[in-house]
Amino acid sequence: MDSKGRRVLWWALVVVVACNLVAASPVAAVSAEAIDDVAFQTGEQPQSESELEPEPAPQLDHESDLAAADEVHVDVFLHENGTATFTVDYRFGNASSDDWESLRTDVEENASSYAEAEAADWNQVLEGGQNETNREMSLSNVSVATRESPAPRDMGHVTYTFQWTGFSHVEPALIEAGDALAGFTLVDDTTLQFSWPEEYTARDVSPSPDSPPDGSVLWNGDETEFTDDQPSVVLIENGGTAIGPAESGDDQPPTWTIAIAAVAVLLLAAATGWWVSRRHGQRSGPAAKTDAAGPSPHDATAPGATGVAEEDRDRRRPGSNDEQSTAGTMATRTQPSSPPPELLSNEERVMRLLEQRGGRIKQQEVVTQLDWTEAKTSQVVTSLREDDEIEVFRVGRENVLSLPEDDDT
Repeated sequence: MDSKGRRVLWWALVVVVACNLVAASPVAAVSAEAIDDVAFQTGEQPQSESELEPEPAPQLDHESDLAAADEVHVDVFLHENGTATFTVDYRFGNASSDDWESLRTDVEENASSYAEAEAADWNQVLEGGQNETNREMSLSNVSVATRESPAPRDMGHVTYTFQWTGFSHVEPALIEAGDALAGFTLVDDTTLQFSWPEEYTARDVSPSPDSPPDGSVLWNGDETEFTDDQPSVVLIENGGTAIGPAESGDDQPPTWTIAIAAVAVLLLAAATGWWVSRRHGQRSGPAAKTDAAGPSPHDATAPGATGVAEEDRDRRRPGSNDEQSTAGTMATRTQPSSPPPELLSNEERVMRLLEQRGGRIKQQEVVTQLDWTEAKTSQVVTSLREDDEIEVFRVGRENVLSLPEDDDT
């Protein structure tokens, strides 16, 4: 093909392309107009990318959901290793209401969110206790559950449970609890209860609880206001010897000081025994010498001396009627009257009551008869048990005191 033919073909291609472009423009315009017409007819506007993003899930308001509780009961079980199991029970008065049903459903569907919110609240209390006591503490195993109780009245419960490690200060045969709740306040319609293993007895409770310390103590927020050092519970193990709170290493006496003190006590005991035996020998010595010397010469030469001497020997003979009569008369004259209770020590009052009961009595009866507190009674009983004056054993949930049985040897 010559150059003229190629030029004609080139221009033909240009014309075809131009025609196609002109035809496509009305179609694009019509398409855009059609889209606008559809949007106008349906009332919908094109959405931006931000409008297409999903809406965030509604946030739970833990405090407002539980603030409607009619009562809150906090139960703290004290373990021997210093850990405490907390059970926080939010109680709602009408378990058949729509509000309770809505809350119950919400808690069950969002259990982890509720548990995290409750743990955050208690972690604030934990931080205050950790700063107050310098003990390492942590919360774990936080869970939440709902239930309903028909008796004694229809109530709904949202109950949290968790473990508080390092809650109590513990030593052998001793548990001290409460200092971790520094700054904790009991409000109205809120109760706080401490309970413990049955092997332990409350030695000291502060402030005075609203229930007797028989395996647990309870404080009612309507009637109780804690001070800086409250609440406080000191427990001692039954049959054990509780030692005092741990002191810093600088305040504890060195071992050699304790050894010297022990030797001094032993020497004092030996000296006391020697002195008592010496005085006893001095008192019995003259009588023994008189008996060993026999009758005097005057007795042998006096008229009727033989008969008098024999009569005297009969009177001195063990088991004679005259000797028994004289001994009985002297015992009657020298037997002291029983002193009044106000002149007796606490330990002596317990021992007298124990003897009056035939050598065995329940510890609770001692509390009633002597009008003492549980803590005071437990302290006196512990002192007597450590001195081997009495024995303590359990019958069911009761402590029973008894006089030690004499070993026949």
